[in-house]
Amino acid sequence: MLNPIHLRTLQECVRTGSFAEAGRVLGYTASAVSQQMVLLERAIGASLFERSARSARSTGLAIRLADRSRDALGALDALEREVHAMVVGDEGSLRLASFATANARVLPDVLAAVVAQRPNAEVQLDEGEPDEVLDGVLDGVVDAAVVFEYDLDPRQWPVELCVTELMAEPLRLALPDSHPLAGSPEVDLRELSDEAWICTRQDTAGARSLVRLAAAAGFVPRIIFRSNDYAVVRDLVARGLGVAVLPAMALGDDHVRFSRIAGWQPHRRVRTLHRKQNTNPLLPIALEYLARSCAALAESWHAGEQRQPIRAEAP
Repeated sequence: MLNPIHLRTLQECVRTGSFAEAGRVLGYTASAVSQQMVLLERAIGASLFERSARSARSTGLAIRLADRSRDALGALDALEREVHAMVVGDEGSLRLASFATANARVLPDVLAAVVAQRPNAEVQLDEGEPDEVLDGVLDGVVDAAVVFEYDLDPRQWPVELCVTELMAEPLRLALPDSHPLAGSPEVDLRELSDEAWICTRQDTAGARSLVRLAAAAGFVPRIIFRSNDYAVVRDLVARGLGVAVLPAMALGDDHVRFSRIAGWQPHRRVRTLHRKQNTNPLLPIALEYLARSCAALAESWHAGEQRQPIRAEAP
């Protein structure tokens, strides 16, 4: 196999017409250049120079080989640059997955920041519930997933994954403007035991959390509408068709009042999952921006409640 170092040295020997001058350009001694050319001649099985006591004249074969190797060495240089770019994250690909509300509230800023820092990288985003994206992380198809876990519906994540909490979303009661308790800073769930309730689909973590939250208050919620689209849930609440418990990222200003739940404050925990052995250089960049974005969002909720404790609107 031809050694690219020897081919580069050959090109300088042919160009300068001197082992000593080629060595000066490349940082080798004349003896080292001569040794490289001997090894190259052995590799191809032919002489490349007409040697004398004072000179080494390039043969026609040496000239042709130096010329033909130029494109190959250029391609190798390009490959080395591409590999370096991938190693440091200037190029390459990053695939993330997340759930709908985080995709709406967190991921746009994160993706824009990653692309701005690494414009030549390919960044992809998939959407799904935690159980839908988990296998992709385990299989290495997805570099990192943003998932959630309710305090009232805890779960265990696979031990081979690195699990990092990004933020704790407080759960809030959503009441229509017309409700007698609308505008109250805190509401005791027992006061809503006779209400119609709106929540996510049956057998989701949100639905199970509502049932357990109501059970702790001594009643079974009468659930009449279900949707995994929080915009639909808020619209139904705004129209006076029921009340709901929503995580902070799902809050919005659409004729719906939000109150704290009196007593213990339950949360939905937002976390990232990634394989411990994942060495993608783009991954730490994305994780850093995810942490920043979530911290800023959580701080805005706190500041909003400090300014206006009766209505915890989305920032």
